[in-house]
Amino acid sequence: MKALVFERNIARFAASRVASVFGSGRGAGIGPLQLLDATAPELPAEDWFRLRPLLSGICGSDLATLDGRSSRYFEDMVSFPFVPGHEVVGVLDDGGLDHAGRRLEPGTRAVIEPVLGCAPRHILPPCPQCSLGHTGLCGNIAFGTLEPGLQTGFCTDTGGGWSTAPLVAHSSQLHAVPDALSDEDAVIVEPTACAVHAVLSAGIAPDDLVAVLGAGTLGLATVAALDRISRPDSGCTVMVGAKHPHQRELAAALGADTVVSPDQLARAIRRQAGSLVLAGRLTGGADVVFDCVGSSESLTQALSMVRPRGKVVLVGMPGKVAVDLAPLWHRELTLVGAYAYGDERPTSGTTPRRTFELALEVVADAGLGSLVSAAYPLERYEEAIAHAGAAGRRGAVKVVFDLRKPKGSIR
Repeated sequence: MKALVFERNIARFAASRVASVFGSGRGAGIGPLQLLDATAPELPAEDWFRLRPLLSGICGSDLATLDGRSSRYFEDMVSFPFVPGHEVVGVLDDGGLDHAGRRLEPGTRAVIEPVLGCAPRHILPPCPQCSLGHTGLCGNIAFGTLEPGLQTGFCTDTGGGWSTAPLVAHSSQLHAVPDALSDEDAVIVEPTACAVHAVLSAGIAPDDLVAVLGAGTLGLATVAALDRISRPDSGCTVMVGAKHPHQRELAAALGADTVVSPDQLARAIRRQAGSLVLAGRLTGGADVVFDCVGSSESLTQALSMVRPRGKVVLVGMPGKVAVDLAPLWHRELTLVGAYAYGDERPTSGTTPRRTFELALEVVADAGLGSLVSAAYPLERYEEAIAHAGAAGRRGAVKVVFDLRKPKGSIR
């Protein structure tokens, strides 16, 4: 069995960072990531189970880590060496209980909710956030019975999805995949859960004008979540800035009302909102802007096109951003971070539901497995990561590792 292993190596880290100047993912072959022989991690306790990966996605946060451009904020939340891969669908080697205590038989397909909060770490009583169901905000991700790791795929004790060896998952992390969903659908559930959480965190009001910046996996999943979760109650209008033609086609198919290139989005919002332009920003603007890119440029753009007292939601993981925050002060804006998942209330007064349960429904209804554009075996990891880093330019959305077969790729 083989796994891609990320080790703490300063020289390789620096080489990867230099190579990334020529394109994200270009330094995978010279960086800290290596293809090594692997065995399954030890089970930390009886309520943990082995999950054999089938497909595992390459995420923007993975690329930022491989490029040496992730924020230093995360340094104490990772343990080395680790096997990346937190967007995972796999098969249980042994039976066990899922997050709700339901029995899962051996051979069941499951996705993992990767946050390593109090339950996987056997911390009792759980922290205040985990007690409220906000497991993505757990304050104990460096404590308990596991080594530090904010998620599976960044923790040395759990393994990760970029491996032909099983990873280990706690019962609270497991969600069975319905038979009607393909493996490609299932591997999109984790990023869709991030999008669902972001949409429900935004507090979208009736008839709001909503803008989405970016149309990679997160942006398109956000459009799908807006259309299927928010729009039935709010009747919101959704406008999307998408850089590439295939992204514009997908955004429209998933429910966007208006799709334009990013440099035309402010103009489209101005017309829809009846705004004027002052010093490069709109005097009115969108009620809510979702930044699904996470760069200095995208955040600056988001702040320039949201109305006074509007809201900007950061969905894409930001790196080291440098942004003039004067608009935040002058226009009394709300800047909201949307990181992971937990318990959600889709409408006021309803019983809380797991974000992953809602994401499974969005994926099924929207057919989001179609976002999987290419799959590679681990042996071709340099090619796979370079493809993921240039996905938009190459007409792709989600690039994954295919652990079901030893050779070949799909385009």
